[in-house]
Amino acid sequence: MKVLFYALALLAGVTLSVEGAIYAVLGESIGKLESSLYNFVVGTIILGVALLFWGKGSLSYTAKAPKWQLTGGLLGIIYLTILVIGIPLIGVGMAMSSVVVGQLVMSMIIEHKGWLGSPRIKVRPEKIIAAILMVTSLFLIY
Repeated sequence: MKVLFYALALLAGVTLSVEGAIYAVLGESIGKLESSLYNFVVGTIILGVALLFWGKGSLSYTAKAPKWQLTGGLLGIIYLTILVIGIPLIGVGMAMSSVVVGQLVMSMIIEHKGWLGSPRIKVRPEKIIAAILMVTSLFLIY
């Protein structure tokens, strides 16, 4: 079962690269912020319809949830808008490579510290070496 989720995570990475490229080009056509807005409006409509049929949670809890748990929307806007602006300047490959390295490094810190409700997973030396090599690769790709 774990293999399925690894495959789905790879698919998610593929879709992020395609999404970034599409919205960067759309940003050149309709405007960068407008491209990001379009993404979130369409996503909201699709998720709203899906929620009607398959939703099992409680949106009313949103008002009671700790405020830090509600920052995901802001972070998503920052992420996509940076890609819409950056991809035409540095290309899809460099932008997505930078995203992956940033995700890897921050994920290691979050897990090491046990932040944001994550289980604590100590950073092993080989993970640090891998992260250093990935950061180095950004300079080599550039």
